[in-house]
Amino acid sequence: MRLVHLDLKGAAPRVSYLEQVFPFLSQLGANGILIEYEDMFPFKGELEVLRSPFAYSEEDIERIQQLAEQHKLEVVPLVQTFGHVEFILKHEKYQHLREVERFPNSFNPHVPNTLALLKSVLAQVIEKHRRSTWIHIGADEVFHLGEGMDSKNWMSRNKGDVGTMFLKHIKEVLGFLAAQYWGLRVLMWDDMLRKISVGALRGEGAGTAVMSRVSPGVPAVPVHVAALARVMPVWFASAFKGTTGPAQTWTPLSYHLKNHLSWLKVMQALPRLAPLRFQGIVLTGWQRYDHYSVLCELLPVSIPSLAICLQTLVNGGFTEEAKRKVLDVLGLESVQLEQSTCEGRGTFPGVEIYHMVEQVNGHLRESILKALEEESAIKGWFSPYHRKHHFGNPRNMESFGSKVLKLHEDWESFVRDLRAQLERVYFPDTVEEWMEENINPSLDQLRDLVRDYR
Repeated sequence: MRLVHLDLKGAAPRVSYLEQVFPFLSQLGANGILIEYEDMFPFKGELEVLRSPFAYSEEDIERIQQLAEQHKLEVVPLVQTFGHVEFILKHEKYQHLREVERFPNSFNPHVPNTLALLKSVLAQVIEKHRRSTWIHIGADEVFHLGEGMDSKNWMSRNKGDVGTMFLKHIKEVLGFLAAQYWGLRVLMWDDMLRKISVGALRGEGAGTAVMSRVSPGVPAVPVHVAALARVMPVWFASAFKGTTGPAQTWTPLSYHLKNHLSWLKVMQALPRLAPLRFQGIVLTGWQRYDHYSVLCELLPVSIPSLAICLQTLVNGGFTEEAKRKVLDVLGLESVQLEQSTCEGRGTFPGVEIYHMVEQVNGHLRESILKALEEESAIKGWFSPYHRKHHFGNPRNMESFGSKVLKLHEDWESFVRDLRAQLERVYFPDTVEEWMEENINPSLDQLRDLVRDYR
């Protein structure tokens, strides 16, 4: 299986955009999607507080699944059940369930209400995904586990450690799923399991598959993967975006291609390890590092990377055939891997955003700095001092005025177009956040100068 990860804890696309994207995923070789809803799920009743104001409706969730079915994409919902639960624990209503009172990252597994809440969350999500045969329970990066008083007391009473405690909570979650949803297969991340001995894991994860997302650089099976594979099936997780910096706006193509080539080497080494049952790979596309961080690359910006990565997996390398297919499906003329650029107008969904973000990335800050820093008339006759005290020589001001006004008008016009394109794909909160993070820090300097000049 080749699943594409849709991380909705930031920049969740409108369903109308997914309608355009799903056929592309299918064409490029994906056969499933891993959907991390977080606050975009239409939680009801007691859980309604968890919903974003722009959360998908129940009809949207149904439409997403119909679209997936239409394009032969298996849907796997992802619900975090231990760490990365800031979207729950940030609310006053659930603060008492934190492992460490100050931090909203992880659940306290010793409070009975934790499991009760998780059962409600899982039940609502599974109820709306009756066609799904898999669910992903997250369980990665349970920061600060073992630091809360309840955990310290539990470990001293039971002569246990953080690993045992982690396993106990996960077994309770798995027990609930096995009892309530017969036949539903479970996936989880493997990083917390690496701290636990194979002996302790044996028999515990019956029916559970682990997903390894280490980035191997050598053509050998990572040691912990081989160890985990003795007790449970293994999946791999690569990345097509969202792993090269929390504020990354442009996707580095060769970096992500290398990540997939490394995983292919690992897969080729698998037959030598008879017990290793490899079931699939998830191409992760993180949209935020956690619920509180800024946005990483937008989905339209990373579609060329996703296409390259999928076709690399399908063809066993980025062969000529893979390259031809990528260019053909995306409507591009060529791809420059090292420069992370594409030539050609492109026909893929959101290609306008792709080109406009490229402009922002390459020229916005640079062109404004050049105008403000290198123009000697501005430095000499329109300094912060002149602007503060409202005086200047019109003769000198006119020498730079028309140039600055034109630059300002050009960028404002460009930004209006960009906003319109973003609004077609994203909800207002995403558009505002992206503009504030990536446009305003540079453009506001120019806006302020123009205001003072006028």
